[in-house]
Amino acid sequence: MNGTDWLGFVGVTLILVAYFLNVRNMVKSTHLSFILLNLIGASLACLASILLKYLPFIILEGVWALISLNSLIHYFKKG
Repeated sequence: MNGTDWLGFVGVTLILVAYFLNVRNMVKSTHLSFILLNLIGASLACLASILLKYLPFIILEGVWALISLNSLIHYFKKG
């Protein structure tokens, strides 16, 4: 695997860990760790997609990262 593959792999793994923890009721979707796992994971996966020049996943992961960023902003404003 090359560097781009590793970026995508780590990003997707972080997103899946967040999902798994949420489904198992180990972390709520409003918890900081859930938000950060999604934000970092989606950002890494988006970067990998940009490097691969694969537009569908650039859009998917970019929007996912923006939604997560919005959640992070809301988390700190609420806090």
